[in-house]
Amino acid sequence: MYKTLKEVTTIADMYNFTVGAFNMHNLEMLPTMIRAAKKKGAPIIIQTSVGTANYIGKEVLVSVCKTLANTESVDVTLHLDHATDFNDIKEAIDAGFSSVMYDGSHLPFQENILRTREVVAYAHARGVSVEAELGTISGSEEGTMIKEEAKVYTDPDKAKEFVEETNVDALAVSVGTCHGSYKAKTDIKFSLLSELHQKVAVPLVIHGGTGVKDKDIKKCIENGVRKFNVGTELLVGWTKTAKEQFGTTEENCSLRNNIVPCNAKVQEIMEHKISLFLNM
Repeated sequence: MYKTLKEVTTIADMYNFTVGAFNMHNLEMLPTMIRAAKKKGAPIIIQTSVGTANYIGKEVLVSVCKTLANTESVDVTLHLDHATDFNDIKEAIDAGFSSVMYDGSHLPFQENILRTREVVAYAHARGVSVEAELGTISGSEEGTMIKEEAKVYTDPDKAKEFVEETNVDALAVSVGTCHGSYKAKTDIKFSLLSELHQKVAVPLVIHGGTGVKDKDIKKCIENGVRKFNVGTELLVGWTKTAKEQFGTTEENCSLRNNIVPCNAKVQEIMEHKISLFLNM
């Protein structure tokens, strides 16, 4: 079924697992991603950037996700990731996205609260979940670099206040991960994550999940992480396979023959991640 972020994270909290939130970059990836979740018996959060949503079309994404959720009998959430402009969020909600992220992490604390509250009011009135971010996670977001020295870890007391003041449904926290990291693994500050879990009353979200060690995922789950983002690993796997396929194929070969192996690589990565996320 087509679900909100709050609905799938509530189930994850009940059964002590985390939901994989996987970034798609083209429409070809989408059916394979949902079928990977079906094979593992897990819900899935399909994430798009504002750029990808505009490229494909928000209404198209909503229609395909709803159709596949029903035909494949999978709980699917469609989530707009790292949006900073209220108009982009409004368009996604009006098109039928079931979840949005307002990223005001670059703003002063009080301004982040005020703007997030505006998004929450609009979204909740329409049955849509909202994720927000507090703290700054370094790395690359849609080609924009956030330098390591600009990283700000999430303060537990401020996180508690932020959630209480905004009524968000999930909170992305900065605990040592890095967007876009795939050549090296990061060290999570688990003492900080544990304190956040104790003080924050909503599900926690890990961004930059590609850079997290497999062995650390279980510990993240134990500390309240109920949404776990994976993007770069899928993109790298798809692109490497595409280079191999298109580099050797005949020019008049059907595109399908080159795309299917790329999607198969995405499915392989996702099935491995989902197995870890299910905490079994």
